[in-house]
Amino acid sequence: MDAATWAYFNGGAADEITLRANVAAWQQIPLYPRVLRPMHEAHTRVTLLGRTWSHPVLVAPMAYQCLAHPHGEQATALAAAAMGAGMVLSTQSSTSMEDVARLTLADNGRGPLWFQLYLQGDRALTCELVRRAEDAGYEALVVTVDAPVQGARNRERRAGFQLPSHVRAVHLDGHEPPSPAALLPGQSALFDAHLKHTPTWNDIEWLRCVTRLPIVLKGIGHPDDALQAHRSGAAGVIVSNHGGRVLDTTPPSAALLPAVAQALQGDLPVLVDGGIRRGTDILKALGLGACAVMVGRPVLHGLANAGAVGVAHVLRLLRDELEMTMALTGCTSLSSAHESLVVPSVHIGQT
Repeated sequence: MDAATWAYFNGGAADEITLRANVAAWQQIPLYPRVLRPMHEAHTRVTLLGRTWSHPVLVAPMAYQCLAHPHGEQATALAAAAMGAGMVLSTQSSTSMEDVARLTLADNGRGPLWFQLYLQGDRALTCELVRRAEDAGYEALVVTVDAPVQGARNRERRAGFQLPSHVRAVHLDGHEPPSPAALLPGQSALFDAHLKHTPTWNDIEWLRCVTRLPIVLKGIGHPDDALQAHRSGAAGVIVSNHGGRVLDTTPPSAALLPAVAQALQGDLPVLVDGGIRRGTDILKALGLGACAVMVGRPVLHGLANAGAVGVAHVLRLLRDELEMTMALTGCTSLSSAHESLVVPSVHIGQT
């Protein structure tokens, strides 16, 4: 992978404080070992949005995967299906949603297949994307809500990253963003132009009226926003800081998760992404209130290294490590994961 593409996939916003903290926060949460517990009926199954699947791992939505490997999202989707993991396909995918669905929907052992949606300034385009996702067989819409503007990705800009001509967001072909209106003296290009058309809670309620699919909001970090998501008719929320790529110094996902889960009190399923690197991280996330996790960069690394086989290897490692961790903490089902965790405020290294 060339240096510019590496910077695009692995960089974060500004000083990358949140990027680093996402990984470190999971590492600092300790697990209690438990012994001599009967484990012969243990399992990793979870039920989410009306479906039971074999384990709680989904591939997070990531743009332009053909940058990492010529087979891009097709390879990732095939590997996810083979490993029983969920797949969330990005609006900015370099492979069409129809092609991904055709490759995976017939696999009876697959996890859920969801489509990540950026609400477009043109509602007709949003409706077109929603109809295509419904017709192709996607089971939920994951609406990213935490990126009304792009973060200050200094590492990416220093590396001079640009999309090559053969990689593009195929779902947005032929839909160029409108030219910005002329600004009056003293006006801001961001506030008075770009943000004039960004989504609000009203758009979530509108979306509910134009789709039959459940809507999961990705990018929730504040308990009040989680409660608003519930009032707006969301079917679930994903605690996320966009992998540290938007607002630097946002708390890590592991720190945001407990308050969101506590605010919702089980009224909505809560997922989490950001810094998940080990099976131990998955069990910690479920112990803190999540029902599933999404994994991003490790999947891209596996894809770049060995295509579908590399992605499958990453997902298999995560599941194997989750099962090991459950065995060593005496956790027979993921619904009892809270019994395996100490108080979240206690960190490894503290006395």
